[in-house]
Amino acid sequence: MPASDLEDLYRDILLDHYRNPRNRGRLGAASCSADGANPLCGDQITLDVTLDGDRIADIAFDGNGCSISQASASMMTEYVKGRSVEEAHDGIQAFQRMMVEGEPLGEEYGDIEALVGVAKFPVRVKCASLAWKTLEQALSSESARVPVTTDERSQ
Repeated sequence: MPASDLEDLYRDILLDHYRNPRNRGRLGAASCSADGANPLCGDQITLDVTLDGDRIADIAFDGNGCSISQASASMMTEYVKGRSVEEAHDGIQAFQRMMVEGEPLGEEYGDIEALVGVAKFPVRVKCASLAWKTLEQALSSESARVPVTTDERSQ
């Protein structure tokens, strides 16, 4: 596929996630939450995560910002939902390697590879990384160490 076609495809994917964000909103009974901000661009995000054992049972984000930050948040929530906390941490590291070192992602990352072009613009890497760093913060918070289990939610 010619480079210009690939760029158009990636642009379309980013715009789709920006205009039709997945997992946007707030969770009422989140196991952990975190707020993130990028003061250079004005991006803000609040991330709620519900854990079931060591799995991310549900995840949602809210906030505002540039198309890159919001699209990245949408893609990140799609990727981590249903995965273990360890897999989410591995995903965070792989995403950062893609942004900083240009390391390609595997097929399991889906649309996220559309953000690879952002690495050419160092100031925009912070926009793309905001949701991922906020997830890392949420999963590292004290409340994430005491996950909500299915039985506790049903009571």
